[in-house]
Amino acid sequence: MGKPGSRPESSTKADRKFEKKLEFYSKVRDTVASLTAQKTIAKKNLRSRQKKLKAYNLSSLSEFLPDVKAPRQPTPKKLKLDCKSRQKLILKETNQLKAVLNHPAFQSDPLAAIHQHLLNTQPVIDEKPKKKNKKSKASAGPESMDM
Repeated sequence: MGKPGSRPESSTKADRKFEKKLEFYSKVRDTVASLTAQKTIAKKNLRSRQKKLKAYNLSSLSEFLPDVKAPRQPTPKKLKLDCKSRQKLILKETNQLKAVLNHPAFQSDPLAAIHQHLLNTQPVIDEKPKKKNKKSKASAGPESMDM
């Protein structure tokens, strides 16, 4: 570098080392301060999320609800569709849609036709009937609506 006495204005090597250490420690202090601030923000966000979750906790309602012991139907397994079966399904559904769109009942009143189709295809759940309904006879069982 040079002789220690060649630069009278510059500090000694020990002073420069000391200044570098001070800079390093100040950077560390700033980093620690910013990390602490981020940590407190994260804690506040976590607390607010936990409060929101407590608001949605509906387990206390279960004691007031009646027990439902309806037999569960096994859910059908997902069908694995390969290319050919997917094409067949698309073709079948396309033909079905064309038939529905061309049906005179659907063309005259689409919502009423859909409503009637749902009434005909939905299964009836027989609980203790209080009154005899005329509609219950119309939807006595699952039937398909041929269009």
